[in-house]
Amino acid sequence: MGRGKIEIKRIENTNSRQVTFSKRRAGLLKKAQELGILCDAEIALLIFSSTGKLFEFSNHDMNTTLLRYNKHQVSSDDALAEFKEEESGINILKEEIADLKRKQMQLLGNDLSGLGLKELHCLEHQLSEGLLSIKEKKELLLTEQSKQSMFKEQEATMENKTLQKQVKELQSLFSLSPHPMKTNLEYYPLERDSMVLQSSEIASAECNFSDDKGDSDINLELSLQQSNIDPKVAEKETQMSSSGSRMTIR
Repeated sequence: MGRGKIEIKRIENTNSRQVTFSKRRAGLLKKAQELGILCDAEIALLIFSSTGKLFEFSNHDMNTTLLRYNKHQVSSDDALAEFKEEESGINILKEEIADLKRKQMQLLGNDLSGLGLKELHCLEHQLSEGLLSIKEKKELLLTEQSKQSMFKEQEATMENKTLQKQVKELQSLFSLSPHPMKTNLEYYPLERDSMVLQSSEIASAECNFSDDKGDSDINLELSLQQSNIDPKVAEKETQMSSSGSRMTIR
């Protein structure tokens, strides 16, 4: 049968307490030694008995380990103090942000329930000063814009005068020149020649059409005289020949 579970409390019997201390102290020292060997850890163990007797174990120099512990403890205290200082600074910033938000809401006319007469008077004074500064800035911007518009207007006027002067000079040059101004056809002789050629071609086509029509009529009359052909049939042939000649001209 296995051992029963021991209740963790102070052993009242002195002899039993001393025996348990000796056994568990030896086991604790053995476990510390094994932990240092297996995990390459720096271990320093201090044990004081109820009678005030000291038991210690260290796998390195005990003093060096204790100095390292003290330095680490100081740095931990400094880090904790720095963390607390940062936390207090964060809290102060949060309070300032909340105060600024509350003031902004009050400037907008909201959340005025907790303000007294004096505070409302100060708020009104701040708003009036803000309005005056806004009006001054607005007037300054309008003045600058008007100056820029006047400057642009002066530039446009000067440019207009320059253009009018150039136009007058060109008109005076054209009026003083001995040769008249040329037309578009004179400036572009190729277009003029092409227009003349087109008109001559149209006229020649009309003449050819009239000659062909006259020849066809003469030939029809001669054929009617030579042979006894029906006049209606001859007229249809004449119309067909004239339509064919028109299609050829096109």
